[in-house]
Amino acid sequence: MCQLLGLNCATPTDANFSFTGFRERGGNTDHHADGWGIAFFEGKGLRLFIDHESAAQSPMAAFLQSYPLKSRNIIAHVRKATVGEVALENAHPFVRELWGRHWVFAHNGDLKDYHPKLHSHFQPVGSTDSERAFCWLMQELAKSHAALPTVQELTRTLAELVPQVRAFGTFNFLLSNGEALWAHCSTNLHYLVRQHPFAPATLKDCDWTVDFAQVNQPGDRAAVIVTTPLTTNETWTAFQPGELKVFVDGLPQTFGA
Repeated sequence: MCQLLGLNCATPTDANFSFTGFRERGGNTDHHADGWGIAFFEGKGLRLFIDHESAAQSPMAAFLQSYPLKSRNIIAHVRKATVGEVALENAHPFVRELWGRHWVFAHNGDLKDYHPKLHSHFQPVGSTDSERAFCWLMQELAKSHAALPTVQELTRTLAELVPQVRAFGTFNFLLSNGEALWAHCSTNLHYLVRQHPFAPATLKDCDWTVDFAQVNQPGDRAAVIVTTPLTTNETWTAFQPGELKVFVDGLPQTFGA
């Protein structure tokens, strides 16, 4: 299995603290050493870094730790290969364009014998079940809406599509278009919201404590979504199996029926 990390923020925020702990799980404190990646939205632009080496040993990951980039939506992934060889084209996150926007996707889990019918516009480059699922979601979203819908409409459509993929196995995932971040739990996913009044946080995977009151302004806010909690002294909320959440401006959103 792989591990996921996502940040959705009210203001541009760096992932340095979270990524430092998360990176350790890519070969040091855990066995997810078959590649890694991280994507940062910047307006309509996107910075994507992927590597088939372990995150814990990758010089690129070390560079990003020392040169943090700020974004309102960030998705990262460390991979334990189950379907598809260890190769650059199989490293998450994956990216596609739809409605003139970048879409970023990362998956944790196994989909057994999953080979959906895909049209010409959305085809996998690599050999993972994850990328096939992403292509199918993009294809079906494009069929359901002629233009970019609202976050609420997208959430309702995803809620109809996701069970069709989940029927094939474990489907924990993060998805973002730079406006919102969707998170779905099959088995294991947690989140917290850091906001005023800020407090110190201590990483679980390495010796580092940050007092967020010293580095944030009152209007800053960040939702952090991760497979298993990153810190030892914060209260994390576990997703329920089958739960789909959408985060906007650092907060989980609730929509009526």
